[in-house]
Amino acid sequence: MLGKVLMWGSLAAAVLAHFMPDAFDFALVLVALGLVSGFMNPIADVGTRVAYYVLAVALPGIAEHLNAIPVAGEIVGGILTNFAGVIAGAAAAQVLLQLMKQLKEA
Repeated sequence: MLGKVLMWGSLAAAVLAHFMPDAFDFALVLVALGLVSGFMNPIADVGTRVAYYVLAVALPGIAEHLNAIPVAGEIVGGILTNFAGVIAGAAAAQVLLQLMKQLKEA
């Protein structure tokens, strides 16, 4: 339940960040939501963690290419660019969780 709330809240924050960029410092909120989501939902599968890392790097580039689509592309691209902050936060949380796990096992 909390995972759904975090994802919907993250999506809402990304949409607000696109349409009202000067209203608030949304970057901090988006990364914080990603960190909380990543710590609350640890990923055990290595392939899924690698997919998060790749998506955190590749999503802003993909979103930039969506700007070529008239009208909707710029909106969707902006929202995905903002959502990349959430993905980056979740990926960072996964790195920290794995680091803590390895340090405990050593």
